[in-house]
Amino acid sequence: MIGSVQRALRLLEAAGSHREGAPAKQLAREAGLPLPTAYHLLRTLTHEGYLRRESGVFVLGAAAGRLAGGGLQQKRRSMILDSLAHFRDAVGAPVYFAVFREGEIELVGVSDTPASPAVEEWADFRATGHAHAIGQCLLAQLDEKTRKDYYERHPVEAVTQYTVRDQSALEHRIGALGRMEPVTERQEYALGTVCAAIPITAGDTAATMAISLPLHHEERLLSVVDRLRSEVGALLSTLSFSISI
Repeated sequence: MIGSVQRALRLLEAAGSHREGAPAKQLAREAGLPLPTAYHLLRTLTHEGYLRRESGVFVLGAAAGRLAGGGLQQKRRSMILDSLAHFRDAVGAPVYFAVFREGEIELVGVSDTPASPAVEEWADFRATGHAHAIGQCLLAQLDEKTRKDYYERHPVEAVTQYTVRDQSALEHRIGALGRMEPVTERQEYALGTVCAAIPITAGDTAATMAISLPLHHEERLLSVVDRLRSEVGALLSTLSFSISI
């Protein structure tokens, strides 16, 4: 054990218990430290941004807030990955979760098994949204201006011989989709693979969950994605399924 680290953490805990802050003497007493030791550690913690001194009292600083925020982020990510594992087992296929954030497609999490591996990201998912069900489902949820901005940075071009041929054809496909309708694609991103994605209601953020199957299991695609939609609908009402990750 490193004593100085333990003592510093006790001071942080003491400071965190006082919303309006506390003076050094009180923090030293609550942490069970000699006042000179407490002063030394408080100066260091203040210099590093973990504490802030205001009007003679110490309050938690921005660095401490980032630590707390990081813990919350990790908790949310664990919740999402646990949920994906549940969906994977329920439908018997790899499950993907993605969002459209700050102009880009972001694959948040994937859950698969050795027996049913996920599609290998051999071409950047962010730049090939036109070619996979995840990207097409996200793009379909965007307004025309936002999609146009995406196309300008990531032009529609062939990834395989089955990829949608051009932007006009992609826009026609997107325009023909019904509200909350699954998006499917066949070997457009990865040869030998079929995929389907469903839109997820997540406030103002475009989100999607998707599954993939080997081409020789293509006949199962729609039934599997229907099962996924059913599972997601049942769990989203009880889970704090956060996309803020």
